[in-house]
Amino acid sequence: MFIRFVIGSLDEDSGRRQGLFQAGETLVLSGQMAVSDLEYLEVLRAWFRNNLPVPTRFAVSSKPHAKAQALSWFRDTAVEHIERMREYQRVLEEYGLRVSMLRTKRPGYIVFEDQHQVVAYPFADTPC
Repeated sequence: MFIRFVIGSLDEDSGRRQGLFQAGETLVLSGQMAVSDLEYLEVLRAWFRNNLPVPTRFAVSSKPHAKAQALSWFRDTAVEHIERMREYQRVLEEYGLRVSMLRTKRPGYIVFEDQHQVVAYPFADTPC
């Protein structure tokens, strides 16, 4: 099983619902956050930088300027990562962002994977 956290806003590249890292960055740049929440979000982001590899690919094509339309999903075995993402979710929800957690057994055509996550171009029936 694979898990993805999203908000209602669409991502420009994928055309799918935006993930929490992008939503968090937008919220940080908005200037609306309390200092304590900014600091906590930065602690969470630092944890992910140290514990989750940055995917090397987000496009189906390997061409240099291919459109990045693949989506990141946690493996359900990435328990600590999912718990931290739920903390991230709580911060975003304090500022009115509605977060949904999607689950699927078929995330799509996988273009990158590691022990904690996959990045996949969604199939027609993949929730996203």
